[in-house]
Amino acid sequence: MRVNLEIQPGQAANGHKPTISEVLAEYLRAEKSRLAPKTHARYTDVIGLFTHSLNSYAANSLSQFERARFDKHFDAKGEQHREFCDIFGPEHILENVGEFLNYFMVSKVIVGADTLQASGTVMKKLAKWLVEQEYVKSDDADLAIEQGSDAARDLPAAEKLSTLLYDLTAGRHESRESAIEGRFSITKIEPGRIWLQDEDDGENYGPIVLSEKATKLCRAGWIISGAVRKSGNRCLLVEAFQVYP
Repeated sequence: MRVNLEIQPGQAANGHKPTISEVLAEYLRAEKSRLAPKTHARYTDVIGLFTHSLNSYAANSLSQFERARFDKHFDAKGEQHREFCDIFGPEHILENVGEFLNYFMVSKVIVGADTLQASGTVMKKLAKWLVEQEYVKSDDADLAIEQGSDAARDLPAAEKLSTLLYDLTAGRHESRESAIEGRFSITKIEPGRIWLQDEDDGENYGPIVLSEKATKLCRAGWIISGAVRKSGNRCLLVEAFQVYP
């Protein structure tokens, strides 16, 4: 998704209260002067994905009053219709960074490691820029900056681990009978094996044998969405859908 860059900077100073769409476009204009064209194109792609995430999910966390405002504009017909980013201002940007990085980029899009890493970097730099432009307060940006730094490091590794676990479990159709499907937190890691805990009922599973290549990518606290099965004293990961850092 491309972002319209034809919006002029400094609109807030002219008394205009900018929308999220306008602020994100202003941010990309500011970055264009210092980034190589290829890098700026990647930043533009990330901001496009962030815009899509906001328009799709951010309304779910609105207050009752704000939700009524959103519904009025979103449900309008024709040229009166507005998306989330064209209704609300930059005060709603940072509170949605976590969902974008930890849910949308993991579950809703298929992109390469470079874009996954860039998504964290862009969110971190966007948060700092919002402070510099006085769109948000410094204290409000701290969490988003931390989330961006963590995502730049963790998202590519989590995606690589997802691929390894998918390949590991792809042929285990015979093991899926009586398997427990859910979300499992990694609680302990040793070379070649891990221990998991069911997020719903607290049941523990382990040790589960993996390749050492896979366990080197694992981090305590990461979530594996998939299925496990107990067989006597042994536990087996029989399906892996996704890894959430």
